[in-house]
Amino acid sequence: MNSAPSKPKNFLSSRKSGVKTIKGSITTPKGFMAFGVASGIKKNGLDLGLLYSSKKAVCAAFFTTNKVKAAPVLICIPRVKKPYHRAVIINSGCANCLTGKKGIQDADLICKKTAALLGVSKEEVLPCSTGVIGKGLDTKKIISKLSQLVKGLSVKGAKAMVRAIMTTDTFPKEVACEVKVGKLKFKIGAATKGAGMISPKMATTLCVVTTDAAIDKKTLRLAAKEAVENSYNCITVDGDMSTNDTFICLANGASGVRIKPGTKAFIEFKEVLKFVALELAKMIVKDGEGASKFIEIDIVGAKTKQQARKIAFGVANSSLVKTAIYGEDPNIGRIASACGASDNKLKQEKLDIYLQGKQVVKNGAACETKGIRNIFKKDYIKIKCNLNSGKAWQKVFTTDLTPEYVRLNAEYS
Repeated sequence: MNSAPSKPKNFLSSRKSGVKTIKGSITTPKGFMAFGVASGIKKNGLDLGLLYSSKKAVCAAFFTTNKVKAAPVLICIPRVKKPYHRAVIINSGCANCLTGKKGIQDADLICKKTAALLGVSKEEVLPCSTGVIGKGLDTKKIISKLSQLVKGLSVKGAKAMVRAIMTTDTFPKEVACEVKVGKLKFKIGAATKGAGMISPKMATTLCVVTTDAAIDKKTLRLAAKEAVENSYNCITVDGDMSTNDTFICLANGASGVRIKPGTKAFIEFKEVLKFVALELAKMIVKDGEGASKFIEIDIVGAKTKQQARKIAFGVANSSLVKTAIYGEDPNIGRIASACGASDNKLKQEKLDIYLQGKQVVKNGAACETKGIRNIFKKDYIKIKCNLNSGKAWQKVFTTDLTPEYVRLNAEYS
């Protein structure tokens, strides 16, 4: 058994994707600037970040499906319907959730003050918060730092912003890509935060994606929705859904590269956006609170996508599966049990299970398990379950469950 959790190695998909990654972050695309400051919301470190586009940008955004939503989410949901946006302001250390009307008023006031300093309307500013739930924002502290925040905006300021949005994250999460379209090129940059309270349907994550491609709002939303569905909605650390999760994508058109539906450029744009979202989602799993293992779960041969998804998350969220993997105990019964408990239409006699390509269950019966203990000692573990009932499939990424996770969350507030 591991004596202490250690972070898994890098398993980013760029090794196989062919997408060109470049050094950079959310300010790598033209026309974007950012910065981060310490406002005193957290006891130590940066806790207030700002992203700004020098040009009007169209926006696509997705939010938590939790029925309990934080104040900034309640503001953003109707606000993202506006035709253009210019800025995103994010604070860490306080979720501004369960704060009633005052929480909404506080978030709106911060947007108004920020907008005035930027010379834009408050409807063009999108607020986000992350941190402890049930705690009100200290607006005086935030407002007192807004002038410094705006004055510090620059391309190099991305590093400060990315650190400012972190909570229990152990490392900043960012990625950038460059795409050529004929003689022109556009870029996509992104940053995210998240390590715990991670579950499907947008988890406790904040993600901001920027691009200097020129694309209309409807087309951007189509591409972003597909990207989110195949990344952020395919990860889980602990099965708990946040009240604040937000995914925002801004496109300001500064590159001059036009992206239209049905074109080669649009296909390229979608693929790179999916790649970027998946890279960030994997980073979140890799940084799962206390995690020592990175786990990929593939459910194949399902009758429907719904069945595949249900079973994939059933295995991924199983405390018994996660603790067995942490303890490096090759208990394949826990995986099989999680499959069967997740869907009552599963046929045991058709179930095959593989660990790192080695078959351990065939036609619902255990195979020779000699040597599989060594598989569980690896940092990256792949579990494949074939239901042999159809062609639907689902891939999910998760972590093990460690004593460190318990400690971190027992002391969070």
